[in-house]
Amino acid sequence: MNPLDIHPPLVEQLLVQFLREELASAGFSRAVLGISGGVDSALVAALCARALGPENVLGVMMPYRTSNPDSEGHARLLAKTLGITTKKVEITGMADGYLASLGVTDRMRRGNVMARCRMIVLYDQSVDFKGLVVGTSNKTEILLGYSTQWGDSASALNPIGDLYKHQIYQLSRHLGVPAEILDKAPSADLFEGQTDEGELGFSYADADRLLHHMVDERLTEDELVAAGFQVDFVRRLAARIAATQFKRVMPLIAKLSQRTINQDFRYMRDWGR
Repeated sequence: MNPLDIHPPLVEQLLVQFLREELASAGFSRAVLGISGGVDSALVAALCARALGPENVLGVMMPYRTSNPDSEGHARLLAKTLGITTKKVEITGMADGYLASLGVTDRMRRGNVMARCRMIVLYDQSVDFKGLVVGTSNKTEILLGYSTQWGDSASALNPIGDLYKHQIYQLSRHLGVPAEILDKAPSADLFEGQTDEGELGFSYADADRLLHHMVDERLTEDELVAAGFQVDFVRRLAARIAATQFKRVMPLIAKLSQRTINQDFRYMRDWGR
């Protein structure tokens, strides 16, 4: 048995309850998320539809001019399967307006701008739809820092951030995510031909196995090597985790008073009610 395997019905129950309780505690009953045609956003949409009812979920498609047309097709297939509301908002104009004005050609900078444009759209749509933005980043991506800060990593709450990619697929199959989405290579769809694993330089399966032992089981480097992992791979992923810690925490506030936000002042958000 794979140590990463989950019990999908139980995880579904826990995450559906999480969404219901957390949205209600913030005074909301509706959710907004970007649907890219990929498995992560498909899973989150399916969970939101079960937790809130499909009529209370808005899936926003945000293509750029180089986006693969199949991505929109898969997003629409997902929305039809779930019965959720959709909206299409092109980000080409807003992204190119900024990029062209400064002559930005660097691929990473361009991708980060696109990711942040999409989050601008989602937060604006959340006001119009009167819902909270729900995140779609999984545990593997978060640990590796494979996201854009204040872009695709931004959200009010995230139901899948403690699920590795392997577990994302398990739960997605259980919830009936269309095969067209499950069977394609994961991609942020920022550039033509881009794939997550091609950009990372290793497979999600290999990363999941190592991260599980490294993070959840807290094995040392020597123990990981003894378990069969290449030392270069261990050090590479450990370095990524350390270098991207700033993406996983709220902005650090310099302490000057007795009660500093996120240090000494850590009441629950319903404090004072």
